Amino acid sequence: MRFWRGSLIVLSMALVGGTLTGAVPAGAAAAPSTAFTKVVPAPVRATATAGVSYQIRSDTVISTDSAPVGEYLATVLRRSTGFPLPVRPASAAPHGIALLLSGAPDSVGDEGYQLDVTGTGVVLRARRPAGLFTGVQTLRQLLPSTVESSTVQRGPWTVPGGHVLDHPRFAYRGAMLDVARHFFGVAQVERYIDQIALYKVNHLHLHLADDQGWRIDITGWERLASYGGGTQVGDPNHGGFYTQADYQAIVAYAAARFITVVPEIDMPGHTNAALASYAELNCDGKAPPRYTGTDVGFSSLCVSKDITYKFLDDVLGQLAALTPGPYLHIGGDEAQSTKPADYAMFINRVQQIVTAHGKAVLGWHDVVHATPLPSTVAQFWDTTTSDAAVASAAQHGTKLVMSPANHAYLDMKYNAQTPLGQDWAGLTDVKKAYGWDPGAYLSGVPASAVLGVEGPLWTETIVTSADIEFMAFPRLPALAELGWSPASTHSWSAFRNRLAAQGPRWKVLNLKYYHSTQVPWPAGA
Repeated sequence: MRFWRGSLIVLSMALVGGTLTGAVPAGAAAAPSTAFTKVVPAPVRATATAGVSYQIRSDTVISTDSAPVGEYLATVLRRSTGFPLPVRPASAAPHGIALLLSGAPDSVGDEGYQLDVTGTGVVLRARRPAGLFTGVQTLRQLLPSTVESSTVQRGPWTVPGGHVLDHPRFAYRGAMLDVARHFFGVAQVERYIDQIALYKVNHLHLHLADDQGWRIDITGWERLASYGGGTQVGDPNHGGFYTQADYQAIVAYAAARFITVVPEIDMPGHTNAALASYAELNCDGKAPPRYTGTDVGFSSLCVSKDITYKFLDDVLGQLAALTPGPYLHIGGDEAQSTKPADYAMFINRVQQIVTAHGKAVLGWHDVVHATPLPSTVAQFWDTTTSDAAVASAAQHGTKLVMSPANHAYLDMKYNAQTPLGQDWAGLTDVKKAYGWDPGAYLSGVPASAVLGVEGPLWTETIVTSADIEFMAFPRLPALAELGWSPASTHSWSAFRNRLAAQGPRWKVLNLKYYHSTQVPWPAGA
């Protein structure tokens, strides 16, 4: 693929300079705080309590029913506050900051939460640890932006009083990172994981193989990585790959942030790196040279050879064993070098391989031209709002992840002067990225067929972590809100102001975001 309105947010607050204020000790100034009106994604319901606040102090204790989430929060807060913030098992009488797996209503589901801030403490309730984790992200945004600092800062650390009830609109909220066109190491991927977790994204789709590089070591097919992983766009001498231990480290890091990794091996096209590594995967038995350009549609596995399916069984089997999540992404796009009948036969056969390894297929929406299994999910990437084949598949039970390139592709230029990215799907500033409804985008596709939303970032022109951040922010938070927040909260005028409040936070995080002129960023952000 080259070429996101829930319930009204109810507020009752004292406003000073656009921020909530609450009770603080005599002689202490109220800390500047991003209040409930500034949270991204917008909560289902939020009620602020005027004149009430809780201040995190040196004697604050975090009590929790989920030790990992408690330690995660403590780690964030210790760095900037300098407070010890011990983490202890939850007690019958919560005090300080309490993270509880009891008392939340059924409506919040597995990822939702209830947050209550009073003058005596913060109580976050959820039904599952994932809900506690998403609630922690909201709590972070209620604190001053300096809470994100990696070094100790001056307080006070004031949380405005109020109540939040929140849960996601869609189950799948994703970000894709293409590590095939340009390779990004483990630390760079982990940095991106931390950034997307801030906005309640729960899937990381890794595009692990393409014409320009193969990025995962496969036992028995070592040349895929050692040779096929040796190049990238514009560079025939440098590339990179993940050992299986590297990949497992990424998976574990993501899982600790309640993010599911979705590995992709694109096929039958976008396979030149594999074809160059093993001659027997080519119909003529001859390996093509490695490729460092940006053309698409010229490569194809030999779909008539048995060795092709032995190869795929080994690759997909090993990935399945390394990946605890439910999906293996098989690509399936831009297969111009494969005849339609051969393509359908190939996709149908690969679906069987994936299911034999206990996983479900995720594929670009082109896969609906085969016969999708009931468990297969199609990812829509086109720029149109009508696709008869996709609509038919959806009406017959195929679930969709929405990634229309003209709204959701994070590698599209913001404007004609953007130094990075492409423009084949148009120019996409943040208003356009936000200005669509995933549940009502495709003609003939009911909202019930939409599993969620994903923002893919293709990396033909993306080389550094700063490049990733520049192209993903502020558009990824826009997509994250479309995936999380009720459709009734979808308002550009409100969102642009909430998004602006993220600027100071990103500055503290040293996140190199694009300063879109469509957003009223605060001075100094």
